[in-house]
Amino acid sequence: MLYFTSDTHFSDPRVLRIDRRPFPTLEAHDAALIGWWNEIVGPDDVVWHLGDFAKGSTEDVERLLGQLQGTKHLIIGNNDPETTLAARGWASTQHYAEMRIDGQLFILCHYPFRTWNQMGKKSIDLHGHSHGRLKPVTRQYDVGVDAQDFRPRRLEEILARHRRTN
Repeated sequence: MLYFTSDTHFSDPRVLRIDRRPFPTLEAHDAALIGWWNEIVGPDDVVWHLGDFAKGSTEDVERLLGQLQGTKHLIIGNNDPETTLAARGWASTQHYAEMRIDGQLFILCHYPFRTWNQMGKKSIDLHGHSHGRLKPVTRQYDVGVDAQDFRPRRLEEILARHRRTN
């Protein structure tokens, strides 16, 4: 299975204050997100994390990656320090990616775009960064945990959830 997520902000105390996430402590936040990830994602699944993964030393990030199931790809976000990028456990790290799924082109970036490649040919933009606060535009989806009940989601779930909220 293929999953998408973003903006987990593991080990980043600012996330509780700035994003008002409903957890009493940062430890509770991280434990909940790890638990929900592993309830959904299996060892053979693939996860594209669209940025702002974690704060901490390279060893801390490697330890965290080791706790999360699946093959993990990182689209680099504005809060991904060199320690995150250097951590072993990523299948790939890049700022931007494009992929075709069932003939449909998907654009992956941490940041939401106003326009994107093949937009006029109905390509779809998946992003994070906005923490569920950005008014969606046609064929643009926020995959961040704040917009997806704090869990990685399959593409079908992301697209269906967006249709229900419009």
